[in-house]
Amino acid sequence: MDKPLPRPAADAGAERAARSRDPWWDNARFTSATLIVVLHTVGSIMSRVEVLHAFHIASWAFRVPAFVMLAGVFSSAGPLSSRNLRSLLQSIALPALMFSLLFSVENYWLGSKFVLHVVQLPWTLWFLMSLFCWRLLLPLVVQLRYPLIITTGIALAVGYIDEFGLPFSASRTLVYLPLFYLGWRIGQGHLNAWFTSRWSLPVAVSGLLASCAVGWLWHKDIKGNWLSMRHHYTAADPLSLEFAWAIRLAVLATAAALVLCMLRLIPRRRLPLISAMGAGGFTIYLLHPLVILPLREQDWISRVNTRVEIVALVLCAIALAMILGSAPVRRLVQPLTRPPVGWLFAPTAPRQQPVYSPASTPPAAPEPPLQVTVPAPRGTTEQPATTPAPAPATRT
Repeated sequence: MDKPLPRPAADAGAERAARSRDPWWDNARFTSATLIVVLHTVGSIMSRVEVLHAFHIASWAFRVPAFVMLAGVFSSAGPLSSRNLRSLLQSIALPALMFSLLFSVENYWLGSKFVLHVVQLPWTLWFLMSLFCWRLLLPLVVQLRYPLIITTGIALAVGYIDEFGLPFSASRTLVYLPLFYLGWRIGQGHLNAWFTSRWSLPVAVSGLLASCAVGWLWHKDIKGNWLSMRHHYTAADPLSLEFAWAIRLAVLATAAALVLCMLRLIPRRRLPLISAMGAGGFTIYLLHPLVILPLREQDWISRVNTRVEIVALVLCAIALAMILGSAPVRRLVQPLTRPPVGWLFAPTAPRQQPVYSPASTPPAAPEPPLQVTVPAPRGTTEQPATTPAPAPATRT
């Protein structure tokens, strides 16, 4: 029987919690978060730099799909208690609204019209809205007889419904749900043979090389809407509208396989700097758009042209991810990434003992049995004998 994988430690700022963290998950989170930062940094010049577009296609599965599966690893499928709901509000819902407001303020400062995004969160914040829904749905999904098959069927069918699109991140929530569930299964200790056996290592290397080859050779032929999961199917798909689901199925299966390859190749030991900054993967994801947006809107990134400048830009993106994931930055922005919510809820009433009302008196104690002294025979002492009290007369 497979030995379950170690459960990921919960996020905490205390030193004891940091020592108990599994560095494997932190290394994976920093890798995915850094790739997201790099691709968002070079996004405005990617269309005219072929190698960057090839890298975008080759590393797609190691960014958003990996982040979705890692979020599932750290999720719970237990009953949604009041404490769990407060935690969802504190760690997901409120940060999404706060960073959406910051995004709107920054856009206004850069010269755009002020728009408060609620239904359709801007840029990367769609992930928080989807994550909130995934955690609400997970306790229900795990009770299904065939969870992975059913969630995959929903992911494929939702492409035929026009109403499921960008608002409330509805399309990506349902399409990525199978990967989120698969991540939860990994967190429960499943697929241990893949992560620990020797035969899986060359397979994982082959999968990584295959992704690089596909990205380099066919990056121009792979459509962006196949990977974005944001829109419904269209008749322009190569397999026509009737078989468009087959492309999405292939994309989801490839994404799951490549994320498993990535996790197999991620070192499981603690790495200098990387493991420590991987604990702030969520902070990196939330903060980096606020840094990149002014650089992009001021056309500083679009001026990058030569190879040296492109390499320098990529290195700056990696440095940005390391800074945002550092412990001082995490502590500084904690009121935004995990705001206090005690003021929002009524205090829990203390447990009180039951009090009898004047109309209902407590039951009286039973009367003691009637004692009658019976004369004892000569030579013995008198002892009280207990006789039952006479029963009340019954009416005949």
